[in-house]
Amino acid sequence: MSVQPETLLDQGLAELRLDLPGAARVKLLAYAKLISKWNKVYNLTAVRDANAIVTQHLLDSLTVLPYIKAESIADIGAGAGLPGIVLAIARPDLDVHTVDTVQKKAVFMRQAGIELGLANLTAHHTRVESWQPEKAFPLIISRAFSEMADFVRLTRHLLAPGGHWLAMKGVYPDAEIAQLPAGVRMAEAIPLRLPGAEDTHRHLIVLECN
Repeated sequence: MSVQPETLLDQGLAELRLDLPGAARVKLLAYAKLISKWNKVYNLTAVRDANAIVTQHLLDSLTVLPYIKAESIADIGAGAGLPGIVLAIARPDLDVHTVDTVQKKAVFMRQAGIELGLANLTAHHTRVESWQPEKAFPLIISRAFSEMADFVRLTRHLLAPGGHWLAMKGVYPDAEIAQLPAGVRMAEAIPLRLPGAEDTHRHLIVLECN
């Protein structure tokens, strides 16, 4: 008997030792269904299987939750809203801004925010290098946007003094770290364990200005 997405999510949350707000579990599962529904027309993500969406998208995004220690965050190249929408669900007190250059993805993120009742989510359809928000961000995150040198270069104007970039990566990115621009250094490299995919190498690379 195959494991249901609900069970897979519950097992993953237990393994990650995450205690989420009461409505978060329901909203995460509803978000996964929205991805599946919109994928049929808009091709938001290559991941199609319902269980794979839970593991590779929801739980993968949740692995960074313990390291989101700020009141606001910008998710660059968010695509279908990953990890931004997941973080907005898990942290209703977190002001989340997602950015993508693809209009259909921004439309999806806005619609997901409405259907899931995420008052703390704002989705932007723009090029990040030309985006001028009212306030800079203490945290800027990227899951699949670009190599870290480009990530830093294109978003430097968005980072608040003393802030950090968070780059979600697979295997330890030695080459990318070596190519970081002047004035930026790696503050920490955090190994992440993804429930249901223990053989998958994941790292959260924390960057800061020198």
